[in-house]
Amino acid sequence: MAVFYVVATPIGNLKDITQRALDTLSNVDVILCEDTRVTTKLLMAYDIKKPLLSYHKHSKIGKIDQILDLLKEGKELALVSDAGTPTISDPGSFLILKIVENFGGEINIVSIPGPSAVTAALSISGFCADKFKFLGFPPHKKGRQTFFRNISKEKDTIVFYESKHRIKKALLELSEVSGEREIVLCRELTKIFETTYRGTAKEVLEKLEDDKTLGEFVVVINKV
Repeated sequence: MAVFYVVATPIGNLKDITQRALDTLSNVDVILCEDTRVTTKLLMAYDIKKPLLSYHKHSKIGKIDQILDLLKEGKELALVSDAGTPTISDPGSFLILKIVENFGGEINIVSIPGPSAVTAALSISGFCADKFKFLGFPPHKKGRQTFFRNISKEKDTIVFYESKHRIKKALLELSEVSGEREIVLCRELTKIFETTYRGTAKEVLEKLEDDKTLGEFVVVINKV
């Protein structure tokens, strides 16, 4: 039976990878990756040499057919994203769905768990994470107002991602709907400039105004 591995990779610090993940990447026939340049950097750090095949959100159906053909040949494949756990606000879910549709139980789909920015941010937030809602990235334009308006209706802890290009806008929008609700903003988790900001959205925005080093962000909003 062919095996399809879903492998979590570091969200920043290259040391944050499990031995099981390294063993898996060393032994599969082909590694599917979001950006071959990013994955090559990780593999070089651990002296792993394997064929890479790009698979990302813009991949066409022909690429999926190519992957399905490899599985038909009995090849073992590993799916990685640029950072963190594949399919969690990353490409991969549609591919797995197609594998299940085409092969059913003939292909063993195996999770190799590890880093995730969602759980990393939650773990240091101090907020209750017994129940939380993950919203991915806010829409860039259409639906963005609705996205933040709906946050005001949520009572549980909320987590979402935002890019460096829109984080200040997001905090401003959040301050308009969340009032005095406490948030934690995590920047560049596990990396050299990792920073955690705490306060209301308005307070965190003021702190960020004085910080010129931007990066990737995770926003955690405390439950009501």
